[in-house]
Amino acid sequence: PQKTSFHRSQTLGYKNGFAFSRLPTVGIGGVQLYVNQLSQADLDELSSTRPTLTYGQARQAPRSGFVPAHVAFDKKVLKFDAYFQEDVPLSTEEHYRIRQVVIYYYLEDDSICVIEPVVQNSGIPQGKLIRRHRVPKNDRGDRYHWKDLNRGMNITMYGRTYRIVDCDPFTQVFLESQGIELNPPEKMVFDPYTELRRMPMRMYITPSDFDSLKQFLTYDKQVLRFYAMWDDTNSMFGENRPYIIHYYLADDTVEVREVHEPNDGRDPFPILMKRQRLPKTFVDEKKTFPSCVLEISDQEVLEWYTAKDFAVGKSTTLLGRTFFIYDCDEFTRNFYRDKFGITDFQPVEIKKKPPEVVPKVIPPYNGFGFLEDSLQNCHSLFPKPPKKDIIKMLENNHKVLRYQVALESPNPEDRKRRFILSYFLSDDMISVYEPPVRNSGIIGGKYLGKTRVAKPGSTTENAMYYKPSDLTIGSTVEVFGHRFVITDADEYVLNYMESNAESFPVAALQSMRDHFHPRQVVEETAKSDVPAPRTSRQELDELIVQVQEELKLHNYLDNRNIQEALLRCDEDNSGFLNKAKFLSVCSSLNVPTSAVLVNKLIDLCSCGDDKINYRDFLRAFPS
Repeated sequence: PQKTSFHRSQTLGYKNGFAFSRLPTVGIGGVQLYVNQLSQADLDELSSTRPTLTYGQARQAPRSGFVPAHVAFDKKVLKFDAYFQEDVPLSTEEHYRIRQVVIYYYLEDDSICVIEPVVQNSGIPQGKLIRRHRVPKNDRGDRYHWKDLNRGMNITMYGRTYRIVDCDPFTQVFLESQGIELNPPEKMVFDPYTELRRMPMRMYITPSDFDSLKQFLTYDKQVLRFYAMWDDTNSMFGENRPYIIHYYLADDTVEVREVHEPNDGRDPFPILMKRQRLPKTFVDEKKTFPSCVLEISDQEVLEWYTAKDFAVGKSTTLLGRTFFIYDCDEFTRNFYRDKFGITDFQPVEIKKKPPEVVPKVIPPYNGFGFLEDSLQNCHSLFPKPPKKDIIKMLENNHKVLRYQVALESPNPEDRKRRFILSYFLSDDMISVYEPPVRNSGIIGGKYLGKTRVAKPGSTTENAMYYKPSDLTIGSTVEVFGHRFVITDADEYVLNYMESNAESFPVAALQSMRDHFHPRQVVEETAKSDVPAPRTSRQELDELIVQVQEELKLHNYLDNRNIQEALLRCDEDNSGFLNKAKFLSVCSSLNVPTSAVLVNKLIDLCSCGDDKINYRDFLRAFPS
């Protein structure tokens, strides 16, 4: 408490432009710090533990599980009953006052809270006397602990002495389990002035002819319930509104409660008329004084409403509103049957006009966003995202079918453009990408973002989207007015179609197999372990040399037209051409060389009966 300096040592420094942390040299206020400094005993121990410095610290057994106090003692509170005496100097009726309190000790943080139970009409501010915190024990800074609390002892907190008389069973069990011997409980001391006020005072009341106490004791908690209807159709926007009329037999009071229905558009006020005695006939009905501001008493009322004024099938006017009673509950029927001998309780059927059914019209699709997302705005004021097939997304995650497509266009420049169409199996979306081609004059990149593409002819009521079964070699895909023809696909498409053959037509699967068959034959031949005959390769090399020498004799050195013609015919870029097509191209080129050498070169480049490897053929005609 006498401390005046609270300076902290600097723990952040900079060296060579970099920030680093360092341990504090002194404590708060310049006090000597013993935590971060090594004593002489620690230095001696470090000098003697050479094996530990060499081989490291020995392995220790794992520590037992540590449970913090705020978890072990969560919601565990010690409760002590106590009282304290307060002097009353300025009163002739009492000289001191006994105030009972409850002391709560919270084990989780050793805090104490003192609460005084509220005594009715005491005239003293009661409730929480000491808020929950760690209460100081003395001037040295010590705090109260649960070991300092026991029955039959005095405890001083903030200058006020409390006498602890008893505790609850949990507190007793806890203190005994900790080895504390509890004192015997004491009786609670009560305030003598409060006990004096509790004594009944003598009252001199002239008994009346009507015994209201007998009526209360006889009919207490007995209520007649009527179901009524208020016809308010004569007013603007009025309607027939249901109500419940309660008649309390204990004091002849009436209460009218509203009946609320879902989405009725009315404020949730439960009561139309509060519980009160309702006048039926006034003494002077022609008086001009407004009755709405007049305090009604027995002198102004000639007759009050009683139980005999309510009956099923009749109308009753309560404070200017006419209610038609159409039914009552079973207790009310038994009461009227035993009290008045009434047996006719036929309920009146109330016909309610059915509400007009408003057809739900969905506006046409405006083209923004997905169709399912736009439809959610029509179903709810706060739209929710449409439900997705989570199982399908998990099973087909990162599964993409890729196709090579060509653009159908009347422009010759667009016919040569090639695109990559990707079909995402997880959410049935399509994206189109155009690979950049140098010196083509067209900027490649993303042509169409990831979206769902509807088929031609589909409507918003019956939307049909492209599926993997619709994407086959040679088929046409119409994407927002642009027509693409599928010319090729990767091998994963064929593998996926074969593994899910039940989801694809047989013709589509067979066409895909026929498309990949030549490529598979070439790959199998290239992967074959049997090497080609050395004589055929040597003959091909020698023949290529002869053809090139003959071309040099004729000064025919520009062979780009030959390469362009053959590459133009190879649409799938497989390196092989049909033999008939290849011969027709060669005949149209008019190559200035011997026909014998050309035919022999064609025979050596043949691969099978109807395929020719034109890339080996082009080795004889370098550009």
